[in-house]
Amino acid sequence: MLVRAAARYEADFYIYKDGFEINGKSIIGVMTLAAEQGARLTLVFTGDDAKHAADDIQHLFEDGFGEE
Repeated sequence: MLVRAAARYEADFYIYKDGFEINGKSIIGVMTLAAEQGARLTLVFTGDDAKHAADDIQHLFEDGFGEE
């Protein structure tokens, strides 16, 4: 869901956790990050539509990715 949402935008998207950086548009990268619920992440967006991408991704996190 995260990678699919990020792919809708041209903006570059990176996730940082515990000194590691992964491409937020890479399913393999996101899976290898192994970020458990409650983990502290830093999300970085750059590019023309970065604000829209950041808003969309922020909403996913705030919504709990649609899980109950």
